[in-house]
Amino acid sequence: MIKGPTILAIAVAALASVAGAMIIGGADSRTDPDLVAQASASEKASAAAKPAQAPKAPAANQSAAQAAAKPEDHFVVKRILPIEGAIKYGEWHWDETGVPAGPIVITVDLDARVLSIFRGGYEIGAAAVLLGSQEKPTPLGVFPITEKKRDHVSNLYDAPMPYMQRLTNDGISLHATTVEWGYASHGCIGMPEAFAAKVFNSTKVGDRVFITRGKMIGMGDSLVDS
Repeated sequence: MIKGPTILAIAVAALASVAGAMIIGGADSRTDPDLVAQASASEKASAAAKPAQAPKAPAANQSAAQAAAKPEDHFVVKRILPIEGAIKYGEWHWDETGVPAGPIVITVDLDARVLSIFRGGYEIGAAAVLLGSQEKPTPLGVFPITEKKRDHVSNLYDAPMPYMQRLTNDGISLHATTVEWGYASHGCIGMPEAFAAKVFNSTKVGDRVFITRGKMIGMGDSLVDS
């Protein structure tokens, strides 16, 4: 679902207009498209360095319903990948060494333009991603994966969408594509192909994708709504 190269000035204006958007990598990265960074890796690193807070014991008068409403342990952030520097277009990271089995949660921050995948609360992968244009934006919300197809071709655009994972009935999906400056999608979330393959092999139908704008999470935070 990849659209042709967008006008560079429009892409820069779109990024600059997003409230709270983080453009990291030094002052020069704000004017040099080749250095435009994705999510704040320094934010990620500082969050990873922040000690996890021990859960507080429920107050004596707290009801059982309130206690049950707390997020389950496997949805609490236990590790954020210690990525040095900024995540740039086409760059991705993956490390599942020592990470136990657990439920998968994917987060996408439209401001940072970064997708992260967590297993049992441990971040195992992160990548800069391609997002929708102003005309066809990537939607906000929580979306379960409803279909997976290794080799898929878009019915609407007759374009290959390898490692497709469908999120909406109107075609919004996770899939592999070329992630470069100056390109946009028709609302889909495009990932570098090698990274998309790893994400595809880690998920199952029903796993949830949380698409937010500017929401920051750190050690001890919940990945899902309690």
